[in-house]
Amino acid sequence: MTVARTRCVALVGVTGHIIEIEADVGPGMVGTHFIGLLDTAITESRGRVRSALINSRFEWPDARVTVSLFPASLPKRGSIFDLAIAIAVLGAAGAVPAQRVAEPVFLGELGLDGRVRPVRGVLPAVLSAAEAGARTVVVPSLNAAEASLVPGLTVVPVATLSELVGWLRSGDLHSLAVVADAATLEGDGPHPDGPAWVGGGTARTGGVTVRTGPRGEQPPGGRPYGAPEVDLRDVAGQPMGRKALEVCAAGGHNLWMLGPAGTGKTMLAERLPTLLPALSQDQALEVTAIHSVAGTLPRGRPLLARPPFMAPHHTATVAAVVGGGAGGLVRPGAVSLSHRGVLFLDEAPEFGSGVLDSLRQPLESGTVTISRATNTVTFPARFMLVLAANPCPCGRNGSPGSACDCTPTMRRRYLARLSGPLLDRIDVKVRVGRATRAELLADRRFAESSSVVAERVLFARERAAKRLAGTPWQTNAEVSSAALHTDFRLPGGALAPLHRGLDQGTLSTRGLDRILRVAWTLTDLEGKDRPGEAETSAALGMWLGVE
Repeated sequence: MTVARTRCVALVGVTGHIIEIEADVGPGMVGTHFIGLLDTAITESRGRVRSALINSRFEWPDARVTVSLFPASLPKRGSIFDLAIAIAVLGAAGAVPAQRVAEPVFLGELGLDGRVRPVRGVLPAVLSAAEAGARTVVVPSLNAAEASLVPGLTVVPVATLSELVGWLRSGDLHSLAVVADAATLEGDGPHPDGPAWVGGGTARTGGVTVRTGPRGEQPPGGRPYGAPEVDLRDVAGQPMGRKALEVCAAGGHNLWMLGPAGTGKTMLAERLPTLLPALSQDQALEVTAIHSVAGTLPRGRPLLARPPFMAPHHTATVAAVVGGGAGGLVRPGAVSLSHRGVLFLDEAPEFGSGVLDSLRQPLESGTVTISRATNTVTFPARFMLVLAANPCPCGRNGSPGSACDCTPTMRRRYLARLSGPLLDRIDVKVRVGRATRAELLADRRFAESSSVVAERVLFARERAAKRLAGTPWQTNAEVSSAALHTDFRLPGGALAPLHRGLDQGTLSTRGLDRILRVAWTLTDLEGKDRPGEAETSAALGMWLGVE
């Protein structure tokens, strides 16, 4: 008997750290000892691993078993270490060649009967393993397609512990049901929603193929899978609302819609993702990694190719929206799950003030940092915020033929729940009114489909990307204030409407920068080179829209 070493990955947020697992089977009082700053789930794994080995017809060493997880100073949580611990113990007991278990990275939870169960966070874990130089990763079979998204690795999916031991003893990859070499991804051909590789394809090695998932799937938080496709042409009688969506989609801007109940605010918000371009390769992997950690990836859809859409209920807590968790186990919240997509807060004034104010920091920085006693975790959170609100608690104010029972004081208090600093971070504000029958019939002739508007949005984004080439920004909404007043400074004539707002005190410095970003987006949509007074005036009107 000797010391055997295997490797696993500890996740802190969406960042993975390689963990070396050592198992020693030697003389001494019979027992199993785990060391290395472990949480309850890993401490309990001694029972799961022992039962899995015995029920898989392997002997548990009748000796002192010591398992060490290095580095000891890094907190380790979850059941993702089960498989690596079991293989290390088998290697130390001589049941599998110790030299053959040292190079692969093992990820997976064990059932008491020896089955290898899927775990959260496989994609970021495999990405970290690849960055650390690993060439082979063993994962649960249900996580195989997700792991196969990372190029340059041999992904070995296993369903049972016995199956894995058989492979380790023989070294024959074809003894397993499926083997994927993610370095040879093949797409299914062109797709209207993005590059050929996005959202689907196959991975091959030695003639064996594994699917990497279908294309064009909608991400968690939006419509249910298989639901009918929504389209912007479904929204009639709201031309200003549709225009606001187009501008926000083109520049990545935040939006606030104010209007009586039943005027189409939710319909508009749900159709915003249909105007956004498909995620790039890096963005898709980044978004998928977040959903993998949160455990929201649907089975059979390992890659999120479309921008996500999240719509939490107004009873959601700060931890649910921003992220958090008990016992040091931090999970991403809705702001991170909507990264590179849309976060929609319907009935926004009904959300808790703490929830609304917690959005201010991620709106500015594009990240959210969650601090706990044992660690600090940072999640990406670059999202488009869409707020919808009724003009009063009853929702009937401003609706013809409906009597509103709310007093002016009640209306002011209701909308005052949306703080000034939060609204200052909203680029576009629009009032959505109830349309008459004549307006609905007339507007249907001018309503455009999502595909038509999406082409203009893509054109505007391409112009912005060309202008922002060589900078860390991808959309106009991300451009820093310093750059707006230096590299992209506008002539005095174009700034005249904004100077008047500053002089009159109706415009803040932050609001000025927001208006300038929207003006650049309007310029991109019109195909012009620089904003003029017409664009800055239109952007000012959008920023003041519901005042």
